[in-house]
Amino acid sequence: MGEVLLEASGLTKTFGNGVRAVSDVSLTVGRGETLGVVGESGCGKSTTGKMLLGLLAPDSGSVRFDGVDLAGLGRREMRALRARLQVVPQNPQTSLNPRLTVRSSIEFNLRAHGVERAARRPRVLELLERVGLTAAQAERFPHELSGGQLQRVAIARALATSPDLVVCDEAVSALDKSVQAQVLNLLADLQRETGVAFLFISHDLAVVEHISDRVAVMYLGRVVELAPAAQLWADPQHPYTAALLSATPGQGRERIVLSGELPSPANPPSGCGFRTRCPVLQDVCSTEWPALTPAAPGHSAACVHVGEPAAVPA
Repeated sequence: MGEVLLEASGLTKTFGNGVRAVSDVSLTVGRGETLGVVGESGCGKSTTGKMLLGLLAPDSGSVRFDGVDLAGLGRREMRALRARLQVVPQNPQTSLNPRLTVRSSIEFNLRAHGVERAARRPRVLELLERVGLTAAQAERFPHELSGGQLQRVAIARALATSPDLVVCDEAVSALDKSVQAQVLNLLADLQRETGVAFLFISHDLAVVEHISDRVAVMYLGRVVELAPAAQLWADPQHPYTAALLSATPGQGRERIVLSGELPSPANPPSGCGFRTRCPVLQDVCSTEWPALTPAAPGHSAACVHVGEPAAVPA
């Protein structure tokens, strides 16, 4: 990882119903890097993404973007920062205004960030061409486009202000596999062309493997493993990561079947939150949730078995 662009430290968020969605999450994203964030539904991925975007205030912890603490910004400063910090949501069918044409949707983002009217239309056409759409499609409404085309519009809208970082929250999960591959290749091409960084949130490890430089694995609101993508796939150090990888098609791994269900964030187990499903459980696991422990340069995991063969169950 090169120069740090985004740094989150100790993020914690508990909602009014007593659900602790995120606990002590620390992450960094480098300039031009793609950090994948993966885990089951309900593990806190999207809540983390919202805090990183400044859309949700953490109960504790901090988010610094290019050295600036988001908590210390007023409305005007935060609005200026939004041009550099954009999002591609999961479902463009609901995030795009059905009454606006493609051109108008993208121009709305440009207008919100002070781009002069004369410069908007050529910028829209340039963006559409970059994501593989035509000038004729600029005048269409969302219901006239396919799911893959709509996701390309959402990407073009996010790139309109030349951001430094784009958070992709399950950005391809609603697409079929062939269209997923097209969109992922498009994101990789755009990153090479522009140097934009991505935080890529997904429950699909195969997708994350395809696009990420590093991967953070989350479970029950915490990061349980963090590593370069290739190293994570070659040598997972947390039993939860090993189980996820074993369930990914095409990995050639013996399937690890976890018993039980994901515990409720409103009533988590004592000690390590994974212990109720862990195939390599030890007595010490019931006393505290282990801190992230280095296993190799850039690779750490929150497990008492880090560095031992028992970290990956047979």
